[in-house]
Amino acid sequence: MRIRKSSHPELVGIEGYVIDETRNTLTIVGEKVWIIPKNVVEFEFEVGNKKIVIDGKELIGRPEMRLKKRWKK
Repeated sequence: MRIRKSSHPELVGIEGYVIDETRNTLTIVGEKVWIIPKNVVEFEFEVGNKKIVIDGKELIGRPEMRLKKRWKK
């Protein structure tokens, strides 16, 4: 996973694996461990050979509650 855009320029380009998630943050481990606020970034995930871009604001909330949320197509 990589941070593609952010209102905090120092976060752009951080790459690593998500190891933990809270309501408002993702913990990413790469060169070091970062705790990234979801509301200020756009994430890029690689799934196989595809890249998926997700606005961090869409991920805000407890992970278990997102399972119940209805997503727009």
